[in-house]
Amino acid sequence: MVTYDDVRNNKEIQLMIDGANHVLSAMKYTEHGLRHVGYVSRTAYMILDKLGYDEKTKELARIAGYVHDVGNMINRKDHGVTGALLMYPILKEMGMPLEDVCKICTAVGNHEEEIGNVVNEIAAAVVIADKSDAHRTRVKRINERNEDIHDIVNYSIKKNIVLVDGEKKIISVKFYMDNSSSVMDYLKIFLPRIVMSEKAAKFLGCEFRLYINNVIINTVKRMSRRQLDEVPKPDDDDIE
Repeated sequence: MVTYDDVRNNKEIQLMIDGANHVLSAMKYTEHGLRHVGYVSRTAYMILDKLGYDEKTKELARIAGYVHDVGNMINRKDHGVTGALLMYPILKEMGMPLEDVCKICTAVGNHEEEIGNVVNEIAAAVVIADKSDAHRTRVKRINERNEDIHDIVNYSIKKNIVLVDGEKKIISVKFYMDNSSSVMDYLKIFLPRIVMSEKAAKFLGCEFRLYINNVIINTVKRMSRRQLDEVPKPDDDDIE
């Protein structure tokens, strides 16, 4: 079996990750190198581990998380699809069973919120892990003249945590921000990622909760018609 360590030590894949990070650095994007892919890899594995998945599935998620961004070496646009096409022959040549290669490439090709879909448990874990990685250590340039909202929001995030309650089937992502940015700024750029994370959690049979500074931002529970009818209606005198 081709393991995560085999993939991590593959020189060709290492060069692709370095190349992808170099391209995005030139485009003034946040860090997409070894730190990011390592985080996504560990977090994807952890999510499936807490939910009781078998070791092989967890290992495939770990590998998919590590290679999910190699397509950025070619172009940022549709980099998930490009990355899947790049990884297919490499993983196959390394001796990985074709079924496993397909699962990993499916996850890599579907992790982008713009064009991706949550189609298997590996993709779901990678999506949540990838979208949860917002943090000040990803910012490569920060100064008084930097007006890039992505840099400003990421730099304001001092800590990020992913928690999985396997018994209650709840996946929580928590961000702790300082006042150099705002929740509104976060939502302006990350809302599509939150929506995709909700879909990923649902695929895994879980509820997704997003917290910023210990305040829950989203809720999946909807009030029934009966509950809505029971909500007191304001009097005309209360409306100015």
